[in-house]
Amino acid sequence: MFNYLRKISLGNWIIIAMVLGTLTGLFLNFYVDDPFIENFILMDNVFYLGGDLFIRLMKMLIVPLVFCSIVMSIASISDIRKLGTIGLRSILFFILINILSIVLALIIGTIIKPGVGLNIPASDTLSNSTSSMALTDTILNIFPENPVHALTNGEMLPIILFGVLIGYILVKLRGETSTVYNLFDELNHLMMKLINIVMKIAPIGIFCMMARTFGTIGFESILPLTKFIGCIVLVIAIQIFVVYPIIFVIFTRSNPLKFYRKFASAMFFAFSSASSSAPIPLSIEKLDEMGVFHEISLFTIPLGNSLNKSGSAVFFSIGFLFVAQAYGIDFGTTAILTVIITILMATISSPAVPMAGVFTLSMILSIIGLPIALIDLIIGIYNVIDMFNALSNITSNGICTSVVAYQYNSFDMDTFNEKKKPDN
Repeated sequence: MFNYLRKISLGNWIIIAMVLGTLTGLFLNFYVDDPFIENFILMDNVFYLGGDLFIRLMKMLIVPLVFCSIVMSIASISDIRKLGTIGLRSILFFILINILSIVLALIIGTIIKPGVGLNIPASDTLSNSTSSMALTDTILNIFPENPVHALTNGEMLPIILFGVLIGYILVKLRGETSTVYNLFDELNHLMMKLINIVMKIAPIGIFCMMARTFGTIGFESILPLTKFIGCIVLVIAIQIFVVYPIIFVIFTRSNPLKFYRKFASAMFFAFSSASSSAPIPLSIEKLDEMGVFHEISLFTIPLGNSLNKSGSAVFFSIGFLFVAQAYGIDFGTTAILTVIITILMATISSPAVPMAGVFTLSMILSIIGLPIALIDLIIGIYNVIDMFNALSNITSNGICTSVVAYQYNSFDMDTFNEKKKPDN
């Protein structure tokens, strides 16, 4: 029996943990009325400690892993001219995915109308407050005044830029900096080993997070917002089952089902943890296993985590329509173009902090001139929504990385298609 359990893969354990955690949470929510057992012992202590401890361990390793990985991925590129084209093409793909997500969400949201029929208290009035999103500040924030400050605060874009610069210098001074190169190489191997160790407890952490999410969320607050949640889920389902596969087929001419089968554990991890950052190491590992060259995945996955938030773009777009429709506001074509640009910039600059999506949506509503009173309703269900956001984010990052790798002949299709290479 024990030997059989040991043969179960990590991805399958994650799926099992998700299912068991969800069932446990629902059971406690519906059938356990003792607040001491349900809340004090389980939700606020056992499940909170187990889930939060695992996420903290993952986040503890993300910054050093991303920094060392970026440095090594750049330093390992023999042709430095290739770096600029890879980075530029990756960024263009990320922006394209975000724009497609926004447009798709606005179309579906306009058809389904999630905000129509919501009863708004008469005291709520439209807000005239407006603010401007400083594009220059967003750009300047990419360049760190203090790299140490960026590293200690987990500011991903400055960390990526600093890592790219260090890697670039190592390439230029390849014969003079072998000691530094070897140091980063060994640190990178060390971080990957630590990730493998932490991932062994992933099923436990995921079980605790799922149990706490479905055990504490008030289902009475979900019912009035079923259409809102359903609209987001529908758009993300179209993304994952239609848009992303089409992109994968067009640019790699390969079977997207094989990609999903190989990348499934990273997707389940993102969904269960409601985090786009925590699955970074597992995403890189799975892309490596399916044939994407390590130097590509190490560079594009962390970059995509900062720039490519397709799931968040869906949430912001549906959230905007939800509020606008609830107040009976109809935006014209010109205003919609402004909304798309606003949501795109907010999506790219959204910080990687808890409840960041809610704060960013509040900012978007204020910029457009809509009231933020309905944010209180969304907060109650945001944990569930964030699970789908993370699922879309990590999937699109994997797709984009595969596409970029294929275009630069850095995708071993024999490995992807599981073809045995002939013996020499």
